[in-house]
Amino acid sequence: MSSKIALFFRESWLLMISSVFFGGLLAITNTAWAPKIAQNEINKFNNLARLLLPTAEKFEPLQEKITLELKGGKSVMDFGGGKSIEADVRKGLDASGNCVGWAFVCEGSGFADKIKLVVAADAQFKTLLGFGVLNSNETPGFGDKINIKDGFYQAQFKGIPAASLTLSKFGDDKKIDSEIIAITGATVTSQSVLNILNQFVEPIHKQLTENNLIHP
Repeated sequence: MSSKIALFFRESWLLMISSVFFGGLLAITNTAWAPKIAQNEINKFNNLARLLLPTAEKFEPLQEKITLELKGGKSVMDFGGGKSIEADVRKGLDASGNCVGWAFVCEGSGFADKIKLVVAADAQFKTLLGFGVLNSNETPGFGDKINIKDGFYQAQFKGIPAASLTLSKFGDDKKIDSEIIAITGATVTSQSVLNILNQFVEPIHKQLTENNLIHP
């Protein structure tokens, strides 16, 4: 037995040393790049939020915590049951410090990977002003059409009620209502965006109201 152990160490010492070395190198690299990656995401959030809320001069994080209990489901588009997260919600302020709307991050599973969105709503949180994509790896030529600013899919979310949304494969995509027309060949991705919004929009609205940050 001892000879087998000795043989193992003789033949695998280089692999073990390499694993420790490269593992440490990855950890150092991650530590060095983490602040820059975080800042890049903040910058991207601000850029997308300003496109959705052009009258906002800045986006102020809330002092009040907005905690969401995400529901579970049976499909790849749903979240794991019982997951609790703190939502990133920011108040859009104009040059005079008045609230002109809200911008928030929401995310969930798509067809290929996670989809992460920046969504904006008006000051009373009654109307959605649209969304922009922070991160998505959906199928090129199909699901990735959710990334197209002012494209067929994104345009349907401008001015719709901040309420539960439903998907349809057919219909009038120019009609401003809670029924969203799917991207042809990307029904799963189209539904994923709605699932994400349905998980975040109404609960955020409810907690903003409960915290007296908006009024019914």
